[in-house]
Amino acid sequence: MPLRLEIVTPERRVYEDDVDAVVLPGSEGELGVLPHHAPLLSTLGVGELRIRKGGQEDYFAIAGGFLQVRPDRVVVMAETADMASEIDLEAVERARREAEQALAEGFEEPADLARARAALQRALLRIRVAERRRREGPRQRG
Repeated sequence: MPLRLEIVTPERRVYEDDVDAVVLPGSEGELGVLPHHAPLLSTLGVGELRIRKGGQEDYFAIAGGFLQVRPDRVVVMAETADMASEIDLEAVERARREAEQALAEGFEEPADLARARAALQRALLRIRVAERRRREGPRQRG
């Protein structure tokens, strides 16, 4: 039985296909899901989502949201989800520099500091995922 994976954000459906396995960042640590997995609801953390399909691996940068697992379907409802091949490395590097500069300048409001730290964390994650894709390409497994 295939495992149907759907990845959606508030803006769009990012991915939908049958996969062999998915590994994703839960809020309490990394989760691996195979077909026939027990039903599960969880919050998502910030990290890398890996998809295994037909001997290849693809990567997404995921930030926050929720996960629903059923025996034949995984639904990822993420705040942001960026496929490695679609990440604009120059734009993300610029976002990283801006976040670092904002943090260096300091903030009066704790909420502004938290937003700047979150922006930096997302930028670093996207850089890591995009560079892995560039370095490894879609990985053949077998």
